Amino acid sequence: MSHPSFQVIRDEHQALAAMLSSIAMLITEHRRKGVQPPFDVLRAMLFYIDEYPERLHHRKESELLFPAVRRASPEAADVLDKLDRDHGNGERAIRDLEHALTAYEMMGESRADAFATAIDRYLDFYRAHMRLEEDVVMPLALKVLSEDDWVLLDAAFAENRDPLTGHKPEAEYEKLFSFIVNNAPAPIGLGAPL
Repeated sequence: MSHPSFQVIRDEHQALAAMLSSIAMLITEHRRKGVQPPFDVLRAMLFYIDEYPERLHHRKESELLFPAVRRASPEAADVLDKLDRDHGNGERAIRDLEHALTAYEMMGESRADAFATAIDRYLDFYRAHMRLEEDVVMPLALKVLSEDDWVLLDAAFAENRDPLTGHKPEAEYEKLFSFIVNNAPAPIGLGAPL
């Protein structure tokens, strides 16, 4: 049996993975062509990652899903501790990426490799993180959580409104998402193909 909260989590994971992959493709292609990437688009994409996955998605996993699984299955503590550490480190990691992007923009090509490496490392990190959630925690949750747990989780995750998962952006985010959609390359946006 599947639960709506798991579909929200999977959809948000796919949106984050697509955003990260688009950033990596954008950097690779512009470097291949010997031109600077659109820093404003990259900045907007990193801001999205900071606002949605880091502050909303991860918070609900760490404050609701993981504690429920931990109560029902104490033997999952090591995996859940690792995922919570990942979430704790994520905010710092996105700040480091934003710093590396600013350095690339302001200092030029001498900082391009550092930014590309940081993006690749972040992408690898989050792919592994999402696999652990989807392959270990979610199947375990299906086995051990009660119906009351699911009612709470499904209601909480149903409130998520990530525009990259098909929801209309909240008013304060309309400009950001309009900019990303119109300027970022596929699979995220409608901008010029790479």
